[in-house]
Amino acid sequence: MNKHNARQPDAAQPPATPERRQNDSIALSAFFDGHPVATFAIDTDHVVTHWNSACEQLLGFSAAEMVGTRDHWKAFYPLPRACLADLLVADDIALGESELYTGKLKRSPVIPGAYEAEDFFANIGADGHWLHFTAAPLRDRQGRLVGAIETLRDVTERRNAEGALRKAHANLEHLVDKRTAQLAEMNERLADDIRQREIADMELRERNLALTELNNKLSLAQQKLLQSEKLASIGQLAAGVAHEINNPIGYVFSNFSTLEAYLSDLFSMLDAYQEAEPGIAVPEVAERLRALRERIDLVFLRTDIPLLMDESKEGIVRVRRIVQDLKDFSRTDAHQEWVWADLRQGIDTTLNIVNNEVKYKADVVRQYGEIPDIECQPSELNQVIMNLVVNASHAMGEARGCITLRTGSDNATEVWIEVEDTGGGIAPEHLSRIFDPFFTTKAVGKGTGLGLSLAYSTVQKHHGRIDVRSVLGQGTTFRITLPVRQAQPNVPQAVTP
Repeated sequence: MNKHNARQPDAAQPPATPERRQNDSIALSAFFDGHPVATFAIDTDHVVTHWNSACEQLLGFSAAEMVGTRDHWKAFYPLPRACLADLLVADDIALGESELYTGKLKRSPVIPGAYEAEDFFANIGADGHWLHFTAAPLRDRQGRLVGAIETLRDVTERRNAEGALRKAHANLEHLVDKRTAQLAEMNERLADDIRQREIADMELRERNLALTELNNKLSLAQQKLLQSEKLASIGQLAAGVAHEINNPIGYVFSNFSTLEAYLSDLFSMLDAYQEAEPGIAVPEVAERLRALRERIDLVFLRTDIPLLMDESKEGIVRVRRIVQDLKDFSRTDAHQEWVWADLRQGIDTTLNIVNNEVKYKADVVRQYGEIPDIECQPSELNQVIMNLVVNASHAMGEARGCITLRTGSDNATEVWIEVEDTGGGIAPEHLSRIFDPFFTTKAVGKGTGLGLSLAYSTVQKHHGRIDVRSVLGQGTTFRITLPVRQAQPNVPQAVTP
């Protein structure tokens, strides 16, 4: 016999006396009869004293085979070893805790001194059974140990159900993990799709913004083209009118010179006649000449006619100067070529053109500093000056104001022009928008909102800059700074819309 049943009495040891077994059997008979739980009992010699019918049905051994023997181990194990009841009888429960039922044995929470465990027994039935067994000591009335009783409950179904439940739980956890992984993958795909859509939406918005900006630039370019064509047409018309006016002014001016010579001759002749009056022999003729001379007031005519001629010549000279300024301003023969020009001459020309627009609203003051000729397109800069001066005149209130034009140079590479007015000024919230196309603070129909935008574009085209400072109620000053020499001389620069 191995160590697992070393605590059992040896098989050769004589069993307890028949009288003793009989007394114990009688004492337990009332307990075992009709008990539905499989139960057996052993005495202190490890001899089976009772084996109930439930035990017979569960373990497959009859009471006749077991009672009076120590073979109860055969119902559980293929080789002899101690059962839980044997450990209680032998007072060797430590063997069960350390070897026989390691990790399975525990004290009964109900019966004092009893122990219980649960284990699988492959020898029971065809496929084995799970049993929950409890062993308790049996004592007589004096408290002496007389044996042990062990009950057995078949928990196979519960164990199988628990195993099935664990398997189902494991399968469910596996399915949940699988579904979770699938859901995570789908979420990742969805998140990736959302990111792709956001990127696509952002690109679409950027393209829409770019398209909108391009459309705005195209619209501005079209407006500028129309304005340029309009200005070109006006320039051509002005140049044509100036040319047509120049012809009659030329011969009128020439005729005035001839007329002055004729008048001089006539006055000389009249002087000779006047000197000859005393020598006329016929008194009637002399009197008639004297009366005629007094009636036409020849002395006054000799004084007033030269004055009238001088005033007429001055008027014709002014007309010729205006016509020349108009031709210079339009510069239709320049074909947008870059030339060296004196800005001060262009300013004077422009002021002559807009004189009628300004003279009733403001006094014009010229404060020119010394500046060199610059490489530019004079007609376009003249248009800029005209827009600034006209705007300055429109900014005047009811009281007559002052418009001051200045020129100067802070270094050898740049020159500047200032147009300062004493008008109402520009509101701070409008300063950032005054160069925007179509922005105007004038009443509807009073302005296109393109004047300052075209001025800004022209200055940019000349690689210069335009700055503004303004105080409400005090006036506004525009300063245009231009390079003396263009980076690429004689090559027209494209205007960026």
